[in-house]
Amino acid sequence: MKASTLSALKKELTTLPAGDVVELCLKLVKFKKENKELLSYLLFDAGNENEFIRQVKQEIDQMFADINKSQLYYAKKSIRKILKTTQKYIRYSGRKQTEVELLLYFCSNMKSSGIPYRSSNALHNLLLNQVRKIQAAIRLLHEDLQHDYSNELAQLHLPDVPTH
Repeated sequence: MKASTLSALKKELTTLPAGDVVELCLKLVKFKKENKELLSYLLFDAGNENEFIRQVKQEIDQMFADINKSQLYYAKKSIRKILKTTQKYIRYSGRKQTEVELLLYFCSNMKSSGIPYRSSNALHNLLLNQVRKIQAAIRLLHEDLQHDYSNELAQLHLPDVPTH
């Protein structure tokens, strides 16, 4: 079965009665956990982005607290999982300011976690890639925010990213 285009789906959805659209949304939500999380964000959290960011930061804190630091292998797996979760929430929001805040928070927690990320090429590169993403997102923000977030990034004393 081939998926329809976004414009075809939008056109068809506009022709349906509101009750049918609600039923379709509920079916979609039951199908996959991510769909349910996205709909929850859109209905309950999109109107208060600061509260959403606070909740995500709490979840990041909890995930970092649960990391098994006894072996670097397990720590790497946990950090990748935390980053994947963080990126999922960034996609839900779609706002560059939220992306910058959450990635800065992730990098800050990773740096202060006590995990020897400098001795692991994979973790070091993961951190460098996040710094690149932060820098790219900062460039798209308002000048005042650019200044504030650039200062916050500099205060983390993360590895410098070579510019190309």
